[in-house]
Amino acid sequence: MSIILIFNVSFIALFRRLWAALGRRQRQTSEQVASRQAGKSVSPATDKPRSRGLGALFRSKGQSRSESPTPRDEVVQGQPAKPSEPTSRRSRPAFDVAAAEDRVSDESKTTKFTASASKVIPLPQRQQLSGTLPSLDLFKDPEGRKKVSQVDQSQLLEDTLASFGVEARVVSMDTGPVITRYEIQPGPGVKVSRITNLADDLALALAAQSVRIEAPVPGKPVVGIEVPNTHRDVVYMKEVLASPEYQNHPSKLALALGKDISGAPLIADLKRCLHLLIAGATGSGKSICLNTIIASLLFRATPEEVRLLMIDPKRVELVNYNGIPHLISPVVQDPKKAATALRWAVGEMERRYELFADTGVRNIDGYNDLARSSDKAGDEQGLEPLPYIVIIVDELADLMLVASNDVEDAICRLAQMARAAGMFLIIATQRPSVDVITGLIKANIPSRIAFAVSSQADSRTILDMSGAEKLLGKGDMLYFPIGAAKATRAQGAWILDQDVNNLVDFWKQQTYEVSEIDVVAETAAAVERAPEPEDELFDDAVRLVVDTGQASVSMLQRRFRIGYSRATRLIDAMELKGIVGEHQGSKPREVLIDSYPEDDQELAIDSADSQDEEESDTAMN
Repeated sequence: MSIILIFNVSFIALFRRLWAALGRRQRQTSEQVASRQAGKSVSPATDKPRSRGLGALFRSKGQSRSESPTPRDEVVQGQPAKPSEPTSRRSRPAFDVAAAEDRVSDESKTTKFTASASKVIPLPQRQQLSGTLPSLDLFKDPEGRKKVSQVDQSQLLEDTLASFGVEARVVSMDTGPVITRYEIQPGPGVKVSRITNLADDLALALAAQSVRIEAPVPGKPVVGIEVPNTHRDVVYMKEVLASPEYQNHPSKLALALGKDISGAPLIADLKRCLHLLIAGATGSGKSICLNTIIASLLFRATPEEVRLLMIDPKRVELVNYNGIPHLISPVVQDPKKAATALRWAVGEMERRYELFADTGVRNIDGYNDLARSSDKAGDEQGLEPLPYIVIIVDELADLMLVASNDVEDAICRLAQMARAAGMFLIIATQRPSVDVITGLIKANIPSRIAFAVSSQADSRTILDMSGAEKLLGKGDMLYFPIGAAKATRAQGAWILDQDVNNLVDFWKQQTYEVSEIDVVAETAAAVERAPEPEDELFDDAVRLVVDTGQASVSMLQRRFRIGYSRATRLIDAMELKGIVGEHQGSKPREVLIDSYPEDDQELAIDSADSQDEEESDTAMN
């Protein structure tokens, strides 16, 4: 009770002191107004802004942070200064507690931005000085196609099915650039499985390379039988980019993939695909598809809108894009450095999520809307809009051979969380086996593109269904986006090397203020500078090595029952600290110390304690 009484008395005293200070300030202001009315006003040219009291330290709720008071003593050269208007006490803003709390929270947010940005290497910013988007003139015009009439094989299909006792009729036919799909309606009581089991027999009757059966066609009560055309048409990149479907697409991440079986342009939105996995055998068109995706991004997005991080272990596919302003870092060609580049991407993702948490938004779209609105209002904090980041890996198999654990962990983290941060993965591989496309990678990358593969097992590895083994190659693909019931067959767009060079040269000629940094080297240096947490078995391992006089990985594995990797890290840590010597082939490592320093310290402490005990016993006696 006494504590509450003391608190009340202190609060009342503080309130009286504040009230007296406000009263004195009000009386001073009244005296100044009275003296000004009596003719003691200051000359307009030398009138200085008067203090507005305690309320001037805080902005009112309706005042924008961009509004700053105009200095009254500023005189334009050659013009007389305007007389300053006296500010009355009524126009002075009152003390606003809510506005004060808003300002304090704004200052704390600014501090958080700086702290969060310093944890990882920030994304280099680019300021556009002049530049426009590329035009269609950079791409080659489609060559004149020969009008080749496809043979209507509807009657042959019906007769072949009837010979096997299957009653069905062809209701429609769609002719595309590569294949023709016949839509067949089965008769009453005919099972769909009876038609699908006749794929090889139909290919024999039609003298076709392969026949793919889609049973049933999504949204239609028919079965689709896809038969290759006798003459294949080339789908040029320019005609897909010039299509209204691509030109009128609202997304900056629209991808021009090619044309479907009916000849309509196939446009994919990377924001809806989330992430994309591209797989196929050698020569199936995987690398061409990757170039069309990059060209689609460069055709409709500036470096302020989309940034690219490319990893090319093959060293020949993506190296031509070096020098464009969209690149965050030069194309990573060393597979050993790919894990470092992906580690930087994970750090950038975490930095963006910290920015979202500080500003109270949920994703990159909300953050960019907030940044644009604050920019229009003249916000002093100056939030910068964040660009989308597309991470492109050309050959995943090489990375999995060099550093499978680090690469898989980074890819899984990015695939799980990076979508809301505006970061997307496009991963390609020519070896679609389970040791390359692991279960974790498949589970976190929902959208896939499958090109021709050699076996049904590879098709199931990519799409979780068969069908890719019956593709024709040379750009024939199955596009299976997230949320789709079945894959869509399409012919990939063809882009020439000259088209890629023209597009790259166009962006190199644009005047951009380049602030590119090598994020791979910087991240590696930051990792080396960062202290690694010491293994909890390190002290025991050092004691064992010193006592036995041997530094062996197998000995640590046996004594501590640990794996090879952990035992190797313990030996490497001892080498860095000068406890054991370097590796000398078949010879054992040399132990460089006779005793562990911590043991010496413990012995010294024990001897000191025993000496103190003896002295105390002597004093008592």
